[in-house]
Amino acid sequence: MSNSEKTLPELSESISRVKGLDKEALQKARQRADSLVKPPGSLGRLEEIAVQLAGISGEVFYRPDKRCVVIMASDNGVVEEGVASAPQSVTHTQTLNFIKGITGVAVLAKAYNAGLMVADLGINADVDYRAILNRKIRKSTRNIAKGPAMSREEAERAVMTGIELAARAVHEGNKMLGAGEMGIGNTTTTAAVLCALTGAAPAQAAGKGAGLKEEAYRHKLGVIETALRVNAPDSSDPIDCLAKVGGFDIAALAGLYIGGAISRVPVVIDGFISMVAALAAYKLCPLARDYMIPSHASFEQGFSRAAEALGVEPYLNLNMRLGEGSGCPIMFGVIDAACAVLRDMGTFEEASIGEEYIDAVKEGDNFTVVSQ
Repeated sequence: MSNSEKTLPELSESISRVKGLDKEALQKARQRADSLVKPPGSLGRLEEIAVQLAGISGEVFYRPDKRCVVIMASDNGVVEEGVASAPQSVTHTQTLNFIKGITGVAVLAKAYNAGLMVADLGINADVDYRAILNRKIRKSTRNIAKGPAMSREEAERAVMTGIELAARAVHEGNKMLGAGEMGIGNTTTTAAVLCALTGAAPAQAAGKGAGLKEEAYRHKLGVIETALRVNAPDSSDPIDCLAKVGGFDIAALAGLYIGGAISRVPVVIDGFISMVAALAAYKLCPLARDYMIPSHASFEQGFSRAAEALGVEPYLNLNMRLGEGSGCPIMFGVIDAACAVLRDMGTFEEASIGEEYIDAVKEGDNFTVVSQ
């Protein structure tokens, strides 16, 4: 049986709704960028972002004025193995702190004019707050060192929940989304998913998370090795990998990327957890990658391996490793700059600068200095 035959019909149908970038808009945006009053390509990756946004939206002058970070909160049974430096109760407490506006991502979101959408996928507590969306699949996943984290049906339900939340955010007027998460122990599950998807060794995928001491870190690597051996996830089947060694948060984030692509809005990748979720989304739906925009290079060990496997390069390097979606609001600001450049800069014609200058520059690479 193929992986597509194993997948629930509603998930397969959702994936089929993702289409490629708008080629006409891409071409127009490139032409616009090349006509602006500057040496060609001199605004570097800002131009790259602006062109990608045009392909995503079909609009050369995209205005993502309303945006939010979508935070998937869930607990992980693997904390029983002592792989986290914080107690599991912190998942619940910190999720409440998001809606109080006192966490890192909340403060940064406010600074960059962005909202938060917080959803409970599997917090190991009773959560009853109007500002936290109840999407609980159950209280916590199971311990991956002893068996699968969840059933295949639960994994697919989590992915579908991410798709649904993306649609909700877009319906509320958001034109740009960020991928956030909260869950004590989720660097362990994320590293296990990365190993399962890529064949990486635990030592290549797992870092020290929120600050494990060396002995505890070695123990964490052993737990991941055990989880991979006990569950034997199928690297060719992303749902199997998520179900056996992942978490509800990771699976829901994978769905968020697919949902953003369905609605043709960009989804910004944060750090390690959301990068591996993006990789899982890409494995499920390759076209979804065109709708993803990376933010910062996470300090976490496996981030670069996941980014390389996904084929994306972060735009920022701030030595951040907080998670929560904290890199997304900062990247929203960079995206605003890219949009402003394409929209508001004048062209050579408007600036009354003759084309002879730019034609001469375009003849070759007149910017790179070759060492003598």
